Order: sequence, then C-alpha cells, then structure tokens
Amino acid sequence: MKQYQVTGMTCAACSSRVEKAVSSVEGVTECSVSLLTNSMSVEGSASPEAVISAVERAGYGASAEGAQKAATPPLSPPDEVKPILIRFIVSLIILLMLMYLAMGHMMLHLPLPPFLENNPVGVGVLQMLLSGLIMVINQRFFISGFRGVIHRAPNMDTLVSMGSLTSFLWSVYVLIDMTLSPDVMTAMDKMSGLYFESAGMILVLITLGKMLEARSKGKTTDALRALMDLAPKTAILLHGDKETEVPVSQVQKGDIFIVRPGGSIPVDGVVIQGKSSVDESMLTGESIPIDKETGMNVYSGTVNLQGYIRCRATRVGEDTTLSQIIRTVYDASATKAPIARIADRVSAIFVPCVIAAAVVTTAVWLLVGQSAGYALARGISVLVISCPCALGLATPVSIMVANGVGAKHGVLFKTASAIENTGKTDIVALDKTGTITKGTPSVTDILPNPGITADELLSAACAIEDKSSHPLAKAIRAYAEEQGITPAEVSDFTDIAGGGLQATLKGEPIYAGSPRFMRERVRLSPDTENRIDKLAAEGKTPMLFARGDRLLGLIAVADTVKDDSREAIAEMSEMGVRVVMITGDNRRTAKAIGDSVGVDRVYAEVLPNGKNQLVSELMACGKTAMIGDGINDAPALTAADIGIAIASGADIAKDAGEVVLVNSRLSDAVAAIRLSRAALRNIRQNLFWAFIYNVIGIPLAAGVWIPIFGWTLSPMFGAAAMSLSSFCVVMNALRLNLFDPRKRRKYNKKPVDLEEVSEPENGGKPMVKTVIKVEGMMCPMCEKHVNEAVQKGFDVISVQSSHERGETVIESAQPLDIDAVVKAITDAGYKASNE
Repeated sequence: MKQYQVTGMTCAACSSRVEKAVSSVEGVTECSVSLLTNSMSVEGSASPEAVISAVERAGYGASAEGAQKAATPPLSPPDEVKPILIRFIVSLIILLMLMYLAMGHMMLHLPLPPFLENNPVGVGVLQMLLSGLIMVINQRFFISGFRGVIHRAPNMDTLVSMGSLTSFLWSVYVLIDMTLSPDVMTAMDKMSGLYFESAGMILVLITLGKMLEARSKGKTTDALRALMDLAPKTAILLHGDKETEVPVSQVQKGDIFIVRPGGSIPVDGVVIQGKSSVDESMLTGESIPIDKETGMNVYSGTVNLQGYIRCRATRVGEDTTLSQIIRTVYDASATKAPIARIADRVSAIFVPCVIAAAVVTTAVWLLVGQSAGYALARGISVLVISCPCALGLATPVSIMVANGVGAKHGVLFKTASAIENTGKTDIVALDKTGTITKGTPSVTDILPNPGITADELLSAACAIEDKSSHPLAKAIRAYAEEQGITPAEVSDFTDIAGGGLQATLKGEPIYAGSPRFMRERVRLSPDTENRIDKLAAEGKTPMLFARGDRLLGLIAVADTVKDDSREAIAEMSEMGVRVVMITGDNRRTAKAIGDSVGVDRVYAEVLPNGKNQLVSELMACGKTAMIGDGINDAPALTAADIGIAIASGADIAKDAGEVVLVNSRLSDAVAAIRLSRAALRNIRQNLFWAFIYNVIGIPLAAGVWIPIFGWTLSPMFGAAAMSLSSFCVVMNALRLNLFDPRKRRKYNKKPVDLEEVSEPENGGKPMVKTVIKVEGMMCPMCEKHVNEAVQKGFDVISVQSSHERGETVIESAQPLDIDAVVKAITDAGYKASNE
C-alpha cells in the first residue's frame, strides 16, 4: 500500500472527488482518502506519477513524500491554526468597521464622519471597499470554490464563495441604482438593500469555524503526538571507554548505548550490563516499573528510573516498537470505516443539490411576489448553512481519537474497519497455548513421597534435570533457582529414549521421567497412581523422580493460565459475547483448562485446517473474532471477521491479525471490544448530528417555516451555524479521550446460539496421512515442538502429535519425503522412525 499527502481538500465532497478520480486510474485496486489527515492510501500496481496526475486533474495537489516518512500526524495545531488566526483577526477588525457603517449608523444612529453625513452613496462605496478587502484577505475560499466548479467537483468552499459573492454583487447592483436616485432620501431608502456586511461576515464566521475546527482536529492527534514526543532525540553510544552523544537517527543495529538514571531509552535493545527499573507505562499502560537485568529487552521511549545500564541496539529507526505503534495508528487513521460510506454517498451529491436548492428557493420567493433582495437572502442562507464538512469529519475524527486511546492502552487497530467491527463481535474464539495460557511450562505442584521433604525432592530433580535441554527440565531448573537451590553435580548422565533421564548422584542411580518410564524402574503405589491421574485430569504433566529403587515423589509441570485470562473471559461473557476455546491439545487437558477459565465451549484436538472450518461455522452464528498467537492460528485469524493477534506470538500471526494486543494480555481484547463499541456509538452520534443539522437547517434557511411560524434565518446566522457544525462534531469525538476501556460496563446483548457448531473432522479436504513414530515426547510442550519442526519444514495441512501414543500424524495434500520428515523431528531432539 502506498501513502500520499493530498492538499486542497476542504470537505467530504473534496475527498470523495479525489477518491473517485484515483480509483479510475488503471492499476488501482483500492483507494481511501482521509479528510482528517489529508492523506490517501492506494493499493495496486499504478505508478505514483499516474496517481498524482489523477489528483491534480481533479483540482487538488498530491505528494508521495510526506506520507512515506516515519509516522507523522497532520500539521500540529500551531502550524495550522496560526495563519487562520491572523486572517481571522485582520478580517474581524475590518468587519467591525463595516458593521459600524452598515448597522451602527443605520440601526443605532451612531455618528459618522462629516464627509459621510447625508451621503448614502459614499457610505455604500466605503462598505463595498471594506467588504471587498475582506474578500481579498479570504480569497482562498473563492480560489478553491471556483476551482471545484471548473473541475466539476463543487465543494464547501463553492457554497461559501457563491453565498458571499452573490451578496456582494447584488449589493453592487443596489449601489449603482442608488447613484441613479433623483435625491438623497430615495438613495437612503435603497440602502436597506445593501448586503455588503453579509458578504464579509459570511467569510469571517466561516474562517472562525475553520480555526476552531483546526484546533479541535489537532487535539484528535494528541495521543499520537504524545507518543512521538516520548521518542528521544539523542543517544549516548559507547565506543571502547569513550562516550559519544549522537542523534538517535545515527544509532545502528548492534551499537552499544548507555542509559543513566532518569534517561530515556533511545532505541529497542537488550541489556548487556547493569540492573534497573524501567517505566514502560507509555507502551503498556501499566504504572508499575519493570525490573530489567542482563538479557532482558528494553524499548525506545521508555524511561530508566534507577541504575546505570548498557544495552545493545536490536531495532532502530522505523523498526522500533514505538515507531511501529505510531505507524500503525497513523495508517489506521488514513483508512475508512464501512459506516463512512453513508457519508461518502451523501457528500458526492450534496453540494450540487444544495446549489440547486438555493436557486429554487430564490425563484420561489420571487414568484410569490417577494423582492429580489429578500429572495436572494433566502437563497444565500441556504448556501451558507449547508455543511458537507460535518459529514466528512463525522467518522475519521472518532477513528483517530479511538486509535489514540487504544494505543495508550496497548491495543493497535490496523484499519478503521477493525475499530468499527471489533465492537460488533458476537463470538470470540481463543487459541489455548500462548493466548489463554502463558505458552511456557512452569512448576505447579511439588508432591514428595512420605519420608521425603520437598527440598530433597527438588534438589534431586534439579541435579538430574540440569543437564537436560527439555522444556520441562528448564521449568524445574527455573523453579529451583527461585527457591535458592543449586544443582548438585551428577555423572553418567543419559537421556533415555522413551521419556526419561538416568544419572548417578553421590554413587546412587537417580531417575527422572514420565509415569510410563518410571513404572519400569520402581513400584508405584495406588496412591501415587491416583495422584498421577488427578494431575493429568487437571491438565498438568506429572514428572516422577527416584533414587535407586525408591520413589522420591512427583513434580507437576503445566502451561499455566495467564493471570488475567479468567477475569477477561468472565468480562466477555458479561458483555454478551460467547467465548470458545479451539486447541489441538488432547481433550482431557483442553477440558481442564477450559473449565478452569470458564469458556462456553471447548473444541479440542482440532487440526490447523480444522480451525478454519470451525471459525467459518462460528461466523455463520454471529460475527466472530479469532484471538491467537501461533503460526497455525494465522489462517483462522485471516478467515475470521476480526483477527486479534497476540504481540508476543509469531510474526505471521501479527501480520494476519487486524488488531494487535501489544501487551499480550487477554484483558486487552476486552478493552478493544469496549473501545470499539464506544467509537461506533460516537460515530453514529456524529453522523446523526451532521445529518439532522442539514435536515433542520436547510428548510429553515429556505424560509419553509415563515408562512406557518414566521421562523426565518439571515445569511449571517446561517454562516455562524455552519461554522459551529463541524466544531461540534469534532468536540463530540474528543469525548472519547475520557473513555476508559478497562472499566466494566453493562451491555444488554443477547448471546448467540452455538448448538449447531460441531468439531470439524478434517476440514473437508482430501489428504495424505503419514504416521511417524516418535520417542522422547513427554508432555504437550514436546508435542508442540515436534509439530513446529514439521510445520516449518514442509507444506502440510495439519500436524498432530501425541506423547501418550508416541506418534505424530501428518496430513498433507501431497505425499511427503518421509526421510526428510524423520530428520527434521530428530534434529528437534527426538527419536523418529516411520516403522
């Protein structure tokens, strides 16, 4: 997708015109124009020259430079507001003099200079000059408006310039007629037909509205700008013992940089020396500092609170986490939500219809016998009260603000449609490993046999597992380290095929392994067997340890549930959202996890291609969001109505998802749904205001209610109303900044029915099944490692490993090279054969 900056747009009619012009270019498959950010996203093979040429033929300017650089929001308020403010102040001073002549003297009988006493023509000429001066100062309205007419794309400026110019030209006509009057009294009577003050006031009030709108629009990017301001401008690099301060743009991947207490971390990196606490609240939303030590990652823009640390740069420039967040937020603001199509369709015909309505209004009042001045006043009022700008801003300002709020709370929406659709979710499908659970095993239970202490069991376990590279061994070593236990030295270490370890500790043989492995070496009592069954039913993997012929006890290891998963799932249920878990794990483990976190349904032993089929069935029941983190989740993330990716997961999953949870917390998915619902509600309020304003304002300006209620509207009040309409829309959108997506709210949403959704068999595709015998798998984590080894090396539809059966079942569209598959599994650390 290519990004462009577009200049010259003033309202929704402009953005629609640009979008239509670019969409007609050969090779353009999709075009989205944002009035808020003055940006355009174009997909397809069309060259930048062809796209820019199409924009210029439509009467606007375009550049491929500004949007290609690192995320940069629209002009900051001072840059955009200052020239408008100057123009407004100068115009206002001149308008006050004009109003003194037109109304102060005529209505309040305020004194005039002697040379204007009893000189109505002189007063009229001076009004014309002052009004003309205001028109010259605000000539951009006329240039833009009439350029739109020339290119057959009238816009808001066309309405403003037509209203002002019509008032001015009519007043010039009346002034000429005054000069032909036979006496002063007749000329004074004709002065009531002058509308020079209306011509000037329309422009001044619209300029005021533009200034307020610019200030408000600037506030919509406050969250994004605040993130940008957090990015440090310099870094202190370390070359040998020499410290050098350089611009952050000069930092290269691999450079060593230092951060002192109170300093900001310039780029993403990894700590290579020192310890500290780092404030990462600008990325995670969490106020509690994170302790950092050697080997831990640090991120650009976060603040080092205490301690001196040295780090190696791992990601610099636009690759840093902060830059990617900014880029994602800005890109999403340049896209359009589906609900915006309503405003687009209306704005495409809005301005021509308003011009036609003004002409008809003027003609009708002339036909019913009103004076030309009166009829023109009604027509001009119709022109200046109509506001396509409010329609154009209704959606993008809410999207921009919601995006900023999401970024502050660790939720990144990639597109505007994602912001709209996430809140409509009826069903959330969750992957288990890495989404509901942490994705890494940890010790959950220490169960020593009678006569053995927990420390004795853990010491023996730590000693033999210290030489193993198995994931379960890592979990036991990490737990032992937390308990302050140092592993004793063992000899004759052997990793025995079939799920166990053997070594010698202090002259005695020591064993570790699965229940099946240990039954061949020691006698397991009925009580131990019951413990094993109970742990397995809870979704835990029991590891047994023995010294000689005596069992020391069990240590249970499991992929534990994330701290916030239960509460997040409960909150989704409160919101009327059905929550289901889809996993390839065995049914017993999956059911144990599902029951513990409170999901509505558990779909277990689902193959990767089956996830697609299952998500499709769920989508038939309601709008479905898929949340996952793995390579095998990517197809389902793409197929679902909304794909929500865990940031700590695989890159392909993050690419497939439309929403990314930066902090990898399931509770952030709840926040995303709440924020989306609030944004959608805000957009509907804006659209209602924009539509109802025009529905009420245009008939009032046309004088429809004069015969019934006597209600009328002067052009000046019409211009003031038009100026405030866009301001009100933007201010309403800014209320989203006060929305807290983590606060629980009541939603009256009826959950959908899932009774007809069944577990898929094989996705409905013909497949070649290959069965590989695998020795050495001891737990679900082993199964996952074997699955990943096969998925990465071969084009397969699904891989399902079972440590209980000691086999891996592979399904593919074509026969596989069995020897190559066996080698891939062997390289992963397991013994494989196809016999």
